[in-house]
Amino acid sequence: MKKKRDYNLWATALVAFFLGFEGLCAEQQANVLWIVTDDQRYDSIRAFNRIIDGRDHSDLGYVESPEVDKLAARGTTFINTYCHSPGCAPSRAAMHFGRYPWKSGIYEFEYHNSSAPHWQPTLPEQMASLGYQTFHVGKLGVRLKKVNENKKGSQSHVPYQQSVSFKPLGRDGLADWGKDWFFEFEGQKLKKPLQSVEYLYTPEEGFTYLSTEFEKLFPEHKGKTRQATEKYEILRHYNEKKGKHLDSGMILAGVSPRSAGETRDGYYTKYLAEYLAHPGGEFAAGSRMFRGVDPEKPLFAHLGFDFPHTPVLPPESFRERFQQKSYKVPEVVGDELETMPKQLRKQVAAGFTDHFTPEEKQAMVQDYFAFCAYGDSLVGQAAETFIEYSEAQKQEWTIVYVCGDHGWKLNDHGSASKFTSWRIDTLNPVIVVSSDQERFPAGKVVKEFTEFVDIAPTVLATGGADLSADKYAYLDGRDLAQVAAGTGAPREYAVGECHAVTGPRAFIRTKDYCFSMQTRPDKKRGKNLAWARETDYKDLDPGLYHLPTDPNEVRNLAFDTEHQEVAIALKKKLIEIIFGDGRIEIDWGGPKALGTEIIKAPVFAPDANDGKSPLSIQ
Repeated sequence: MKKKRDYNLWATALVAFFLGFEGLCAEQQANVLWIVTDDQRYDSIRAFNRIIDGRDHSDLGYVESPEVDKLAARGTTFINTYCHSPGCAPSRAAMHFGRYPWKSGIYEFEYHNSSAPHWQPTLPEQMASLGYQTFHVGKLGVRLKKVNENKKGSQSHVPYQQSVSFKPLGRDGLADWGKDWFFEFEGQKLKKPLQSVEYLYTPEEGFTYLSTEFEKLFPEHKGKTRQATEKYEILRHYNEKKGKHLDSGMILAGVSPRSAGETRDGYYTKYLAEYLAHPGGEFAAGSRMFRGVDPEKPLFAHLGFDFPHTPVLPPESFRERFQQKSYKVPEVVGDELETMPKQLRKQVAAGFTDHFTPEEKQAMVQDYFAFCAYGDSLVGQAAETFIEYSEAQKQEWTIVYVCGDHGWKLNDHGSASKFTSWRIDTLNPVIVVSSDQERFPAGKVVKEFTEFVDIAPTVLATGGADLSADKYAYLDGRDLAQVAAGTGAPREYAVGECHAVTGPRAFIRTKDYCFSMQTRPDKKRGKNLAWARETDYKDLDPGLYHLPTDPNEVRNLAFDTEHQEVAIALKKKLIEIIFGDGRIEIDWGGPKALGTEIIKAPVFAPDANDGKSPLSIQ
C-alpha cells in the first residue's frame, strides 16, 4: 500500500508540472461556450424588457427572442452589465483581457502586441494553461499581434488553438455578404489595390461586387451594383447634403440574398456543430480542414456572431414577418442637439439619420429587429448543440451569453451609430446558464452593476482557476458567480472609456446619473495625462443625465446649477479611477504594432475604483 501511495503522489506531481495544479481534474472542469453578438441593443430581447421595463417589447415596438428568453429562464441574468468601450475592438479586448482600457492600453481600434512589459495572457490562453482545448468561430475583433524575434516585423496572433474566421469562409462562398481587398482579379494585377470592396454571394450568381470603381475597371460587371441594390432593397446611410450613393455608407436595411442558415452567422453556427460532431476526427470548413473536438479534454469555445452589425440583411423568412410591424421611431427631443456635449454631437452627426424619410426609418428599424430575431434562432441552435454534446459526454457545462459587444442607436438621439456613453450604446446584459445550478441559479436576476471585465474571471473560475493566486492579480473584474451569491461589497457604478470616433471620452454611471467627459485634448499616447485634472470644467465637454426623470438621456444637466455638486463629485471620482490609479498608455506603432514602451500616469488615487459611488457617501 505504501508503494502504491508513493506512486500516486509521484504521478500527481508529474501531471501538475505539465498542466498546472488547477488543471489536474479535467473531468471536473465544465465545458464553456462563450457567445457574443455584435452591435445588439438590449431591448431586442424580450426577457430583458420584462426585467427592466415590465413589458415584452421594446419601446420602439415588436421584438422576438424565444431562444435567449429560454437561456434567461434556465440561468442567471446580470441585467445591469455595461461595456467599457462602445466600439467593437476595444470592447472585445476588455472581455478577452479582463482589464479596463486604462490598464491594458487598448482604447480604440489600435493594433497591439503581446511583447509589452505589462502584458498578461488572454482569456483563451489562460484557459489552455488550465488544460482546456480552445476553439473560436466567427468574429474575433481582437487586433493582437506577435512581434518577430528580430523586432523588425509582426504577425497577427489568434489566441485560440483553432479559429474558423469569416474572411476565408467568405472567399469560399460561405456567406451572403463580405468585404475584401483586391490586388488582382481573375489573373489581372491592379495598378492600385481596391480596398474594402463589398460583395454579395449566391450559388446561382456567384460574387456580385458592390463597387462602381470595380465596375469601371471591369466593364463586364457594369450595372450590377445598381441591380443588386434594387433587387435586395438595400438602404445605405446617406448624408443629407451629399445625398445617396450606390456603394458607400453603411447598409442599414435590406434582405439577405441567402436563406436562413446560409448567411455568415448561419455558417458560424454550422461549423461549431461540425466541430462538436467530429470528436477525435477532422471536418472541413470551406477549403480548410480542422480538428474535431477532443472528448478527453474540457472545452472552451467562443462563438462570435456578426449580427446585427451592419450590413443589416436579415433572411427573407424573418424579414417578411417584421415588415408587417409598425414601429415608433425615436425622435430628436427639443434642443437636445444644441445642449448635447460636442464630442457626442460629432458622433451623432457621423451617423445622422433624422433626415431619413418615415419609410426609410421604418425599414431601418424593422430589418434591425428582424436580424436580431434571426440571430436569436442561431443562438438557440448553438446552445442546444453545445449542451447535447456536453451531456452526451457526461461533462458539466456553462454558457456565457453576452448581448452585444455594445449597443446601437436606431435614430435614438437622431443617429444610427454607437461609440457614445448613453445607455442604448453601453448596456449589454449577460446571461450565464450552467449545469451547476448552485453557481448560477435558474431564473435569478442580479441587478447589481456588473461589467465586461467580469467575463474573464467568471470563465476562469468556471475552469477551476484560483482567482486569489498571484497569476490572476492583473484581472480587474469579479467572478459573476460570487456576485450572484452576494459575496463581497456591491458595485455602485460602472465605468468606461473609448477614444474611437468621438475622441477620448470616459463615463461613470450610477443608479441615478450618468456623467461623461472628454479625457484628453487629443489621442497622442502618453501626452497631456494631467489635462483632465487641470483644465476648466467647461473644457471637459461634460454631459450629465438624471436617469429617473430622463431615462432616454436627452437633457444635459452638466451646467445646471442644481446639479453642479453631483457633476463635480462624479467628475472627481471618474478622474481618480481612470487617471489616478495606475493608468498606462502605449504608442503601439501603427498597423505593425511594434511599440512596447509604457507611459505611466502618476498614481495619485490608489484603489480609487473601490465600487463606492461618491453620491452614496456624500
